[in-house]
Amino acid sequence: MRVLDTIAVLAAGAFAARSLHVALCSNDRIEPVEPSDDLPPLSIVVPARDEERQIEGCVRSLLAQRYPHLEVVVVDDRSSDATHAILARLAREDDRLRIVTGEPLPRGWVGKPWALHQGARRASGEWLLFTDADTVHEPRAAASAMRYARDRKLGALSLLSTQDLGSLAERAVLPSILWAIACGAGPLADVNDASKSGSALFNGQYILMRADAYAAIGGHEAVKGEIAEDFELAHLLKTDGRYRTMLVGANDLVRTRMYRNLREIWNGFGKNLALGARGNPLVLAAGVGFLAFVAPVPQLLLLRALQRRRYREAAWMGGATVATMLAAEVGMRRSRFPRGSGAWLPVGLTIMLGILLDSAYRHAGGRGVRWRGRRYGARLGPSPEG
Repeated sequence: MRVLDTIAVLAAGAFAARSLHVALCSNDRIEPVEPSDDLPPLSIVVPARDEERQIEGCVRSLLAQRYPHLEVVVVDDRSSDATHAILARLAREDDRLRIVTGEPLPRGWVGKPWALHQGARRASGEWLLFTDADTVHEPRAAASAMRYARDRKLGALSLLSTQDLGSLAERAVLPSILWAIACGAGPLADVNDASKSGSALFNGQYILMRADAYAAIGGHEAVKGEIAEDFELAHLLKTDGRYRTMLVGANDLVRTRMYRNLREIWNGFGKNLALGARGNPLVLAAGVGFLAFVAPVPQLLLLRALQRRRYREAAWMGGATVATMLAAEVGMRRSRFPRGSGAWLPVGLTIMLGILLDSAYRHAGGRGVRWRGRRYGARLGPSPEG
């Protein structure tokens, strides 16, 4: 085999092995339980900026929780659409819903941490649940998560929500991106191992946290300039050492539809994908190179080999591609993605590579990224227009 073929085969083997390892060592998930009267007071905090498309479904599912002591605090982060009107109507129907009108974004803050910070200041519960406006919660979700956290004496519990995929772009791209991120983070067994401080991860769509633990680490003010604030919160809590944290599967109790088309996927992941390298250009370069040799390099080599009638090389590249697809399929199925999602891996990873390169270029070049009507530079918070 040629050098490029050899590298591609090795990369495929490494990716397949990592996929299977992550899949087989990520078995933690909550189970549905019935609520009980001894559950502590819970405040659910939702940031909402121009969420008219999905805010009603989210809030109604939260108000429908079978939970004894509950309040829902929604921060209307200066929305320009019908978000506030929808929230006002819902608040008239249920006095457990509190609407916080967002204040102007201070310099040095990113929008989501600022909204969550304002919501947490108004919350009265012993536990805080930070969840996104694009989530929908089954009636037993909060009680089940709380019981899981209390039984294990956790300071914080984050759930991996089930992804609802509608459009072709969602089905073809999202599972591959999310699975690649999971492989990079490592198996849940490592993430949930208190002795492995380097493996820390939360899913920002669902973070349940004791209010005293939240205050002890400085709350969202401690991560005010971070676009990936969920990752930073997980890192702070785990390295602090006083509070045990876990990331587990939601078992379909919480569902999310993150994005609706390729443009939303690109912009959504583009704002923070390159930040996974934590400012280290060597780590970023290694990640780009490895990703490229899983897709699209093997597939391009396959086409070249077929064109030149080098069938042995074509067989190696075809085998490498199939191996990564099958291994990813195992992990994706265990993560409750639709059957056959692994077949889209070359497409999804190729698009992910493009997003990663674009994200790195924007952050490194000082152009920043635009999200929800605000522009952010690399770890600098919003521009004055925010």
